[in-house]
Order: sequence, then structure tokens, then C-alpha cells
Amino acid sequence: MPISHTPQQAHVEITLDADGNFKGASVIEKVETVIPATEKSAGRTRAIEPHPLCDKVQYCAADYPAHGGEKPSYFKEYEALLSTWCDSKFSHAKARAVLAYVRKHSVVADLVNEKIFHADPDGKLLKRWSGETPSPTLFRLLTAKDGERDQGDAFIRWHVREADSPCTAVWEDSALQDAWARFDASTKEVKGLCIVTGQAESPLAMSHPKRIRHPGDGAKLISANDSSGYTFRGRFTDDTGQQACGVGYEVTQKAHNALRWLVKRQAHRNDDQVIVTWAVAGKPLPDPFQDSRALFLSSEEIARSTAVAAPPNIGDAGQAFALRLKKAIAGYRAQIDTAEDIVVMGLDSATPGRMAITFYRELNGSEFLDRIEAWHRNYAWLQNFGKEARFVGAPAPRDIAEAAFATRLGETGELRIDDKLLKATVERLLPCIVDGRH
Repeated sequence: MPISHTPQQAHVEITLDADGNFKGASVIEKVETVIPATEKSAGRTRAIEPHPLCDKVQYCAADYPAHGGEKPSYFKEYEALLSTWCDSKFSHAKARAVLAYVRKHSVVADLVNEKIFHADPDGKLLKRWSGETPSPTLFRLLTAKDGERDQGDAFIRWHVREADSPCTAVWEDSALQDAWARFDASTKEVKGLCIVTGQAESPLAMSHPKRIRHPGDGAKLISANDSSGYTFRGRFTDDTGQQACGVGYEVTQKAHNALRWLVKRQAHRNDDQVIVTWAVAGKPLPDPFQDSRALFLSSEEIARSTAVAAPPNIGDAGQAFALRLKKAIAGYRAQIDTAEDIVVMGLDSATPGRMAITFYRELNGSEFLDRIEAWHRNYAWLQNFGKEARFVGAPAPRDIAEAAFATRLGETGELRIDDKLLKATVERLLPCIVDGRH
């Protein structure tokens, strides 16, 4: 993800021409969109902090109050930010087209005419769908509050048709992303020592990114926003945390973007608990949380064993499994250098706003592979998950937790385990796998 951007789930996309004239609109279903954001808007909760381009209707539609919108209108703040960007030397044609359109004060009216939004005969936006026909797509996408859905919560993204550009989507235009990032960097005023790079007079981050584990994640790894003095108990005089921990804006953006990408791509999840493993050089790694069958058997072997469902040969004393294990580990060793750095990191949050690194290990490639191999070799036995899944090998940590603590519910026999107990058990098993502990 580029610097000065954040992921956001959009509901509606509006198409404009290069002069800012409305050309059409459509509803989109739960699509994550990377949008330009300020440092404050990327972490906003209740504060009035507009995104500079794509945002909710209550921000970018001046006619939202006229159509019965009950939430406060923040159009003035949105227009001021967008116009400041468009008036700067970092302006972009697509941004200017959006600005020209929103200044016509017709966003909600156009969406009603396109039957994207739905209003009563007086032109007021509906909160409940009472018609005999199924509820419109937008109503199904918006979150209900006390049975009502506020269409002002809909998030808008833009298409802008330019004669000399085949890319119409603002969230895919790299030139626009770069223009916003350079403008945002030009607005940074607080400078100091970045403790990550060691550079003095670096533009410092006043707020750090959230949405690390998923788009709705509000927990932060770095946060200091208590102006009462409780957080530092009088040891520091500012409420931003800069005296305790100054981190450069570009550094924190890149680090959090990389972590967000890794989590989305290859993390093991238990509710809000996330454990992610990666090789610093980007090489493929065995997943510590897979059972032996999923981790080491090829897709062809899995398909064949599922189709035949033949019991393993007990007489080989695990020899066939040991050979497969050695072959699989040898394949990873061929790709991973002995001294290559491997990182295993666990993240979890006790409250909605604070996240902690609960587990962190840096190992070299040989250590990591030796311990994964030892886990699957030393704790392998006949696993029986029904006639379609019988194999010799080590179980997954989740299977161990369920076997120890889960209960079966009712006639269905569905396994249920308390989320906290599951997370605690997986956390206790992690050092056994990664550190080789008993």
C-alpha cells in the first residue's frame, strides 16, 4: 500500500468525466479500496477528520442535510481539504474533477435519480425498507442500528474518465497516489529524531496507523493519546508520545503497511489473535500452525488419500511419514539460506484501541526448519478425523486445543471452545513449536 493511504470498504462508486460532470453510479458489494488519507483521518473515530477524496456521504455530499440526513454534515471540512490539495503544486486532474462535481451540491440527488439511494415522496432518505419487493442492495450492505440503516453511512469512491488515461479508478491511479503522498508529506510540521532510522529532523508521526488485522480493526501498536497525564504519569510533558518515542512518518507508514500485507496474506488467526511467520527475504516457509497432512502432503497425495480413504500402514512404524517429512523439509532447505532471517510474531488486543506484540522470535533458516521438523517428527501419531482424513503426523495446535477443552453441543455434535481459552492454548503451544520447548 502506498504511503498516506488506508484501506476502506466502499459501498458506492460514482463515475464522472474530466470536467466533473456526473455520468453514472453503481452499488459495489464489500470491496476493500485503498484511499488517500491524512494522518488523522486514517485513525479517526469520532473526530471530524475528512479523507481528501473518497469518503462517506455525510462528508462529500453537500445536499445530505437537505435530504433528511440526521448526522452532522462535514462537507465544509471535506471541501476545504480537497481544495487545498487541488490548489497546491501537487494537484491531480482526477482530484480536480471530483472537487468540481461535489461543488455542484447534487451528490445525493444524483444517487436518488439513479436509484442507488432511496427516498420517500418528500425526497427524504429512507431508513427502513417497507416495500413488498426485496430490500435494495445498499440496504443489505449498510450496518443496521436499532433496525434502521442510514444511507449517509455509504462510502463513495470515484471513477474519472480522462481522454489521455485508460485508468478511470482513482484508487488504482499511481500518479494520483503519488501526488497525494507528496502533498501530505509537505504538510508535516513536527520534526525530530526518528528512533528507527536515527535521522535527526525527520518529519515525525503524530498518529500511527490502525486497521492492521482487518479493515475494521481499531487497535494500534503505537499510541499515546491521553492528555490527562495518566499514560506517562508525569514523566513527559506532551500528550503525543514524541518525547518517549519519536518515529518518522514515512517509517511508520511503510512498517505498518508491510505488516498489514503480511497479516492479510499469510497469518494464522484465532478471533483477534494473529500470528504471522515470514522470511525477511520473502522465501516460502512451512506454516507452523498446519497439521502434518496439510503441510507436507502434496495436493495430489491429499486428493488420492481422500478418494481412497485407505488406513495408513501401521506396520511401517511411521517410516513412510518420516520420508515424506524429510523430503518436504529438504525442499524448503533448498530455497532458504541457512543464515536467512525468519520472524514469528504474535499480535493480540485486550481492548478495541490497544494492540500488543504477544510473541516475537527471530531465528535463522536452519533453526526454524529444524524445529518445525522436530515438532512434526516427535509428535506424530495416527490422526483420525473421519474416514476421509486419516493420516500419521502431528495435529494442528487448534486441534490440540479442541481435543483438550472443546465441548459438543446438542444433537449436531458441533465442537465449541471458548475463544479466550483457544487463544491461550495456542499461545502456550507456540514456544513448543518455534522454540523447541517441552
